[in-house]
Amino acid sequence: MRYTLLVITHQRRPELLATLDRLRALPGRPPIVVVDNASQDGSADAASALPGVTVVRSPRNLGAVARNLGADHVRTPYIAFCDDDTWWEPGAPDRAADLLDAHPRLAAVTGRILVGPDGREDPIVPELRDSPVPGPSWLPGPALGSFLAGATMLRASAFRAAGGFSPRLWLGGEEELLAADLMAAGWWLCYADDVVVHHEPSLVRDPGLRRRHGIRNTLWTTWLRRSAPAALRRTGALLRDVPRDRTTAHALAEAVAGAPWVLRNRAPVPAAVEARLRTLDGPQRDSTARRYVG
Repeated sequence: MRYTLLVITHQRRPELLATLDRLRALPGRPPIVVVDNASQDGSADAASALPGVTVVRSPRNLGAVARNLGADHVRTPYIAFCDDDTWWEPGAPDRAADLLDAHPRLAAVTGRILVGPDGREDPIVPELRDSPVPGPSWLPGPALGSFLAGATMLRASAFRAAGGFSPRLWLGGEEELLAADLMAAGWWLCYADDVVVHHEPSLVRDPGLRRRHGIRNTLWTTWLRRSAPAALRRTGALLRDVPRDRTTAHALAEAVAGAPWVLRNRAPVPAAVEARLRTLDGPQRDSTARRYVG
């Protein structure tokens, strides 16, 4: 088997079990690793009872870093990441693995996301399909400057070499920093329209917390990896765009409090990668799918 399905979950037992039913029905019965982020609703026990599922129990909620923990249990070349409310359509992970097999400098393949029972395209999909990021002629789809973890297959060796997801970011836009580090190491990321991932958004979520972390993490990633002029421009654009409310105030306070950590770890990406990321500044600013609301 070329890939392992890696699911992270926290306090969403019904959604997790529904997702696992779909993943266990995929052709070839790929291995599945579930990392339970300290759920108290029986999620880990219920998943452990399913054949073909390996459950890793985290004693605390690690957020996105649970994916790093799960990757330690992966023995295949590729990792198909899922959230507990996303699942890969039959044939989709095999297609993503084919692309990674055929292109050794490709680190990540992000699929087309269909939302809800009616299968409508996620608003982010047109932005991925029409990505302005320039890429080499061999790339099998539009080049990306980041990815969506719940709908992406990654090359396990590249993921590990880049250090996985940052514990400091926890959850919310955590992919952007890892994507920058992958590109800085010479890897490419792409979108594939024929790789389909479904998303049935869970109602068990805290949109305010996710927005707070999203704003903070966007600022940290910008300050950590972008050139000084780009970081100033993107910071200014973000501050003009976000709502003036308590959630934003908490996000900005957390971002500023982390400034000493940012300064210690600041490592701007190479000029060629910075040029790629710069092409996304305008589309991200004008995006209707990336609004910090909720």
